[in-house]
Amino acid sequence: MEQLRTFGRELAMGSQGGWGQSKDFLDLVKSIGEARSKAEEDRIIARELEHLKRRLADPDVPRRKMKELLLRLVYAEMLGHDASFGHIHAVKMTHDESLPLKRTGYLAVALFLDERHDLVILVVNTIQKDLRSDNYLVVCAALTAACRLIGEEAIPAVLPQVVDLLVHPKEAVRKKAVMALHRFYQRSSSSVSHLVSNFRKRLCDNDPGVMGATLCPLYDLISEEPNSYKDLVVSFVNILKQVAERRLPTSYDYHQMPAPFIQIKLLKILAVLGSGDKQASGHMYTVLGDIFKKGDTASNIGNAILYECICCISSIFPNPKMLVAAAETTSKFLKSDSHNLKYMGIDALGRLIKINPDIAEEHQLAVIDCLEDPDDTLKRKTFELLYKMTKSTNVEVIVDRMIEYMINITDHHYKTEIASRCVELAEQFAPSNQWFIQTMNRVFEHAGDLVNIRVAHNLMRLIAEGFGDEDEGADSQLRSSAVCTLNIKVSL
Repeated sequence: MEQLRTFGRELAMGSQGGWGQSKDFLDLVKSIGEARSKAEEDRIIARELEHLKRRLADPDVPRRKMKELLLRLVYAEMLGHDASFGHIHAVKMTHDESLPLKRTGYLAVALFLDERHDLVILVVNTIQKDLRSDNYLVVCAALTAACRLIGEEAIPAVLPQVVDLLVHPKEAVRKKAVMALHRFYQRSSSSVSHLVSNFRKRLCDNDPGVMGATLCPLYDLISEEPNSYKDLVVSFVNILKQVAERRLPTSYDYHQMPAPFIQIKLLKILAVLGSGDKQASGHMYTVLGDIFKKGDTASNIGNAILYECICCISSIFPNPKMLVAAAETTSKFLKSDSHNLKYMGIDALGRLIKINPDIAEEHQLAVIDCLEDPDDTLKRKTFELLYKMTKSTNVEVIVDRMIEYMINITDHHYKTEIASRCVELAEQFAPSNQWFIQTMNRVFEHAGDLVNIRVAHNLMRLIAEGFGDEDEGADSQLRSSAVCTLNIKVSL
């Protein structure tokens, strides 16, 4: 994404007449934007690529003009067209001594190539050299390219320089070095397994940006082996507390929320470390309670933090007060007019009822109402939650609404699944034999051949043999009622 943002800035500067962008380039962007069909857009790009191929073959193209040609080439490839004839020119531009041209070269190769491309070997030496540069902007460009282009085999060639950059005086370099080391770990954990202690050290970095970047590799490491990082629980809690208390510079705020993305990552980490661990979870309750109290439901990012807090509480060792706070926030999500917040509420409630099934009772009607929402994704999520919430005391209401929901479903595969779930719940929680038979009749009426034939056979045998009660008269009356109901269905 950083390369795409950089490219966007290049275009913006071009539209303002900066850095020598030509009118032809702006006309190209405008013509593509005004194209009325994909075919017209393809014709414009095809003409442009032919023009670029001729220009790039010219050995006398000025360096600054070459920069623009590369950006135009990037633009064409981003739109899905093959611009491989120009990839070598991007590689050559990474060797340029001019900072703007070098950064453009790195931008282009990072977008054109990946670690498996044959031309990458020509870039590795340049990255090695630039990682030792005195200009931190050059170092940052090389680190960004390394994240994209350095594969498993090339990691040993640049790893020592990247590790050295973890203590660089510039925070931007340290941050990118952490990101590069994380990327190397994702590509080949064995290549950097002996260096993971560096992430612990960077957690104490004076710059919040470096510390925030370190949370990403630590989350991966903790997810794989949480017991090795239990000693960091108190540190993570203290960091989260400082962030929530707005002790970080306001430049890290987003929609007036203090460093929300750092908060979310910390909550994810604490959820893993506190899972099944009463002592570790005990350190977390206070700061989690503070986040609930300060929670802002007026913004999307505020709701995202609250949702992640609920996820954390549902993962760590249970605490009654925390569950109450989580349930209250979930209730606000369910009562919202926003489809997205309702979806979050459904998901959050599904997590909480795994710990305490009784939480679902007070939200049952709000959940059932979500089946009437026009959003199909929300309805499917709601259906899954209702299935998990069902018990003997609410089976009649839930199964009735599930059958009503099934009636309007046109997808046969999904309708089969709903019918199967309705049958399963009826068999497990039926409050009476009469209700069971009526429910089965409704399922057969609206799902027909989609219902498993085994269900029909079981129902007929049940009616024929009775329900095991000693009262033969009751069985006989139930059979008569079932036959009457079925006759009515047939006549209709």
